Amino acid sequence: MNRFRGLIFDVDGTMAETEELHRRAFNESFAHFGLDWVWDQDLYRKLLLVTGGKERISHFQREYAGESAGLDANQIAELHRFKTARYAELVAGGNCPLRPGVAEIISSARSNGQALAIATTTSRGNVDALLTPALGSKWQGLFDAIVAGDEVPKKKPAPDVYLGVLAALDLPANSCLAFEDSRNGLLAAQSAGIPVVISRSMYFGDETFDGAFCVVQELSELEAAILKNQPF
Repeated sequence: MNRFRGLIFDVDGTMAETEELHRRAFNESFAHFGLDWVWDQDLYRKLLLVTGGKERISHFQREYAGESAGLDANQIAELHRFKTARYAELVAGGNCPLRPGVAEIISSARSNGQALAIATTTSRGNVDALLTPALGSKWQGLFDAIVAGDEVPKKKPAPDVYLGVLAALDLPANSCLAFEDSRNGLLAAQSAGIPVVISRSMYFGDETFDGAFCVVQELSELEAAILKNQPF
């Protein structure tokens, strides 16, 4: 791990198992706006293949709801803003802890002088909602670069967020290591030339991760995986 000059984290599913809270926030938001939409776990697993909350709502309306709600772009944006605020309320109580190994990697990187960054599809508001209770109100000071999905032209699996992080860190891709949980995330980092460690998550655990340097259940297992000469 020490040979990498920069460590780059995805957020949802990687740093914490957030997706169930996102799903709950979506469903509560639909109810608030009088929509009869309900996203169960099986449906949400399919919808997660569409990156971005507003994009996911648009896709659902087009492919599943038959435009029955007739929401335009502004209404979808309003719905998504409400959902983002509700998600923040759900995580504010600290009920979504970091996954095993995440805090230890962050602490070790700071001690070793390695750069830390975040490359995520979710919004900065969602990142702040998650990491403030988990890492404290000054969590942003731990990271040298943060690039969110609404700050780049294309979201994962496009490499845009990773290219933005590399530019901000001023580091070559092969000197960094990305932590992801999904195939879309893997493809995004790979397209930017960054090696990837996958930690399997609730919604993406059954995906295939061809080309990943290492696949583990939890990042706390990473050191043991390296010592066992697994593909890393």
